[in-house]
Amino acid sequence: MPASTIKLGANCWNQYTEWDPFLAAQQRADSLGYDSLWTWDHLYPIVGSDDGPIFEGYLAMAAVANATRQATVGLMVGANTFRNPALVAKMATTLDHISAGRAVLGIGGAWFETEHTAYGIEYGKSPGERLRWLGEALPLMRGMLHGEGPSSNGSRYIAERVRNDPPPLQKRLPILIGGSGPKVTLRLVAEYGDACNIGGSVESVRQKDAILRQHCQAVGRDEREIERTVGMGTVVIRDSRDEARRVHGQIFQHNGRADLWQDQPVGTPEDVIERFAPYLEIGYRHFICGFPSPYDEESMTRLAKEVRPRLEAA
Repeated sequence: MPASTIKLGANCWNQYTEWDPFLAAQQRADSLGYDSLWTWDHLYPIVGSDDGPIFEGYLAMAAVANATRQATVGLMVGANTFRNPALVAKMATTLDHISAGRAVLGIGGAWFETEHTAYGIEYGKSPGERLRWLGEALPLMRGMLHGEGPSSNGSRYIAERVRNDPPPLQKRLPILIGGSGPKVTLRLVAEYGDACNIGGSVESVRQKDAILRQHCQAVGRDEREIERTVGMGTVVIRDSRDEARRVHGQIFQHNGRADLWQDQPVGTPEDVIERFAPYLEIGYRHFICGFPSPYDEESMTRLAKEVRPRLEAA
């Protein structure tokens, strides 16, 4: 992408919603020119009470892929613990065909123990163990997406010359790795990722990006090959800050009476521009924005129609 291009991603939360509004929100984002469409890969709600409804991620995004035309589609991000990685590569490939070549394989180590316990999914003894599993999964998934017929005889995953037929429509179906752990996760991005997703303050993202560049140098990877995406939290835009905060509070009450997230891009268009602009200075131009149910149409529209043009002009 040209260096001046700003990309917007819509992460429409799949919790505390019914199907029709969820699908309509994803279609709206696509029609507004958002560049990427996402949802979570969770089996219980993760914001507010976990005693509530949520749709399964891959099936949800398969339907979104079939109902949209432009934006890429994927999970922000897939839970590696949930599925065999060879199966994940096959699912992502199928999603690529459903979407006519718009799939992204988002993946991370997973973290929400409650849902693992409830569903009987092995959680692992520690974050380190889950990251070891991810490190074992990534070359298997990459090999399948490249049509290499990879084998694996690891401690976690076994595969034998596994075929991926038909192959993806994309010549290189991108793998996006979520997380910013400096020792393991960012090294995995350097080794296997086509994109990363990092959240937090500008200074935190700047520090993590410097570490990613160091890992790329260590493994002989051109860091310019890796697309940087940044999670921007929940966006609410109104003409006044007070009204934006009121709407923000209502949205979080709807989502299992969740505690309100602080320090979010909530306010006037000028407030949101001020929040986004510093990330451009450190090379992060793909902003993944959360849109919880009931999916605030005004904020989604104003972000695309008012905020993005002014950021591009700057």
